[in-house]
Amino acid sequence: MKSSFFLILTLAPLFALQANEDLPPPPEQSLVQTFIMIGIAMAFFYLILWRPEQKRRKAMEEQRSALKQGDRVVAVGIVGSVLRIEENTVILKMVDGTKIEVLKGAISEILPKGEEPKDKG
Repeated sequence: MKSSFFLILTLAPLFALQANEDLPPPPEQSLVQTFIMIGIAMAFFYLILWRPEQKRRKAMEEQRSALKQGDRVVAVGIVGSVLRIEENTVILKMVDGTKIEVLKGAISEILPKGEEPKDKG
């Protein structure tokens, strides 16, 4: 039984070569076609993924730079009012009066007056 299995494995490529002789040769793909496909893929990633993310990031940076004292913000799930703005951080005042310092980059949402934070979960 082992020898017949070995025989099948050694002869199978020969039969495959005979079967492929009847098929026409595959069309040659030029280098230009390859570059065109790569260009289309890059344009797709730029227009669908990268550019919208770049616009969202720019809009959020503009909002962070326009922060002022008294604004309500959400930073890493923590809601607070801006007490003081420093170069890279913001001091937030919580409802119970405690103060915490968070990075400006951690601010994910700036809430309009009287609006409650949206639950994204």
